[in-house]
Amino acid sequence: MSRVLILPGRDNSGPTHWQSRWQATLPACIRIEQREWAKPARADWVESLQRTVTALAPAPVVLVAHSLACSLVAHWGSLGTSGTVIGALLVAPSDVDAIDYPPGPVGFSPMPLARLPFPTIVVASTDDPRVSEARARAFAHAWGSEYRCIGAAGHINSDSGLGEWPAGLALVDRLAARAVGQETCAPDTVGAR
Repeated sequence: MSRVLILPGRDNSGPTHWQSRWQATLPACIRIEQREWAKPARADWVESLQRTVTALAPAPVVLVAHSLACSLVAHWGSLGTSGTVIGALLVAPSDVDAIDYPPGPVGFSPMPLARLPFPTIVVASTDDPRVSEARARAFAHAWGSEYRCIGAAGHINSDSGLGEWPAGLALVDRLAARAVGQETCAPDTVGAR
């Protein structure tokens, strides 16, 4: 059975965030523990991800990253040590290279633009204050990801009103099924919201 590893962005995800709701209701979901959430350092976050994936072995793992954690996955994936990761859902990837990106995180820029070594789906919105839709689409292209735009949903966080976001869970299920060759729906049939 696959494990779902929740990778929140900067400042972690609060109790009403869809990542926290998934963790609270789905036994397969676990959340990564980071030493520093407010002023994260890439090296520390990459080390935590590697340690957590290794600890979960031999279970197959689907990463579910939000915001800055999408950069984490891109950096970690570029190291070529994907372990038992079978896919990643990358939601609202913050543009760490943007001139107006908030200070605090260290070492996440430049954003890696190499193809990731496992299947990925990037989910973006048309009005995300942390990344333009064009830039999110460019990340998806560079990473070899399927791209999904869900319309005007802000940063796809607690403020977006997604609740438990069942359409996101369907994408996680698709990634897990794809890894074992059991995908049953066509790529364009899963609703975005």
